[in-house]
Amino acid sequence: MGSSRIINTYIRQLIETSTPEAPAWNIEKIRAGKPNTWNYIDGCMIKALLDLHDITGKDVYLDFADRFIDHFVRDDGSIASYDPKEYNLDNVNAGKTLYQLYAVTGKAKYRKAMDVIYSQLAAQPRTIEGNFWHKLIYPNQVWLDGLYMAQPFYAQYELSFHDGRGVSDSMHQFAVVRERMRDERNGLYAHAYDASRTAFWCDPVTGLSSCCWLRAEGWFAMALIDTWELLPASMSAERDGLRRMFVELVDAMLPYRDPDTGMWRQVINLPNIEPNYPETSGSAIFAYAIMKGARLGVLPERYFDLGLATYRGICETRLNEEDGRLTLDGICLVAGLGNVEHREGTFDYYMREPVVRNDAKGVAPLVLAFVEVLRHEHAAQASDPSLAA
Repeated sequence: MGSSRIINTYIRQLIETSTPEAPAWNIEKIRAGKPNTWNYIDGCMIKALLDLHDITGKDVYLDFADRFIDHFVRDDGSIASYDPKEYNLDNVNAGKTLYQLYAVTGKAKYRKAMDVIYSQLAAQPRTIEGNFWHKLIYPNQVWLDGLYMAQPFYAQYELSFHDGRGVSDSMHQFAVVRERMRDERNGLYAHAYDASRTAFWCDPVTGLSSCCWLRAEGWFAMALIDTWELLPASMSAERDGLRRMFVELVDAMLPYRDPDTGMWRQVINLPNIEPNYPETSGSAIFAYAIMKGARLGVLPERYFDLGLATYRGICETRLNEEDGRLTLDGICLVAGLGNVEHREGTFDYYMREPVVRNDAKGVAPLVLAFVEVLRHEHAAQASDPSLAA
């Protein structure tokens, strides 16, 4: 099930049944019965398709991505259904696609849209330590998710248009997360932190939520490696800081990895408590991040095989055919903390959240992992042309 042909077929099936108004992979919107909006879920998928175009050169992926983002971005750079003053870091994520699309298409509105999204970050409320609030409606809260949603966009904007002046702010926010949210006993990070220590879900002393949720840990790992990739060699100190954080996080994850499938469970550090389960999206994120880290030299080369085994384990156990169509199963639909009592961040909470199939939060990282597999194959063929046969 893990061959290139199968993955390509699966991706094609999804894009052939998707439009900007109704993407097949946005299960939250489908379940809610609401019109589609500018959102991080689609941003994950379109970014994955653009990376797939980069490695394959197949215009079908670029054309789809361009049509999708073009649907939302107006000529003046404003974005339909997006209000920067909501100060929601999730809404920054889809902005990452604008850099690639602008570079390829040259559409002026994509460049203007970068400024619109940056205007949100320029005024984003911050904790006392200087970290972005995850959302305006969640005062003083920092979630691992938000590092992935915002920091790569933020760093790329600063590098592209401000000579890198704001990169130090981004590095500071990563450092605060490590200082406040990392458990020194096992090297894992809490899902969220409340700097005011008043949220009902947090420890009143540390401000931390009680569990290490797999996908959040994965978002943070991706934030580290994707931001590291953007930094020029001249920023060696900044690169070294992110490298150390990334390596120690990956190494902290490995003891909890299932030896048979390479996957991790929904709550990472409680693998033997029922009904904890191998979760697809977070496992795919780590497959991607580990293979990418090995490719970039941030991790030793031998780590690539660990990421590859996880990717294969997902394909073999979670990617199946039903009624002539492929489906990716075992994806936690959504999990978070915040202002409503049922999102209390306990082990039972993470077990209660729905498990779905074909949601982009699982599909997109699997595509990104597939891209890393292709990059590895291309590199091997370049060094030994006989392998191309």
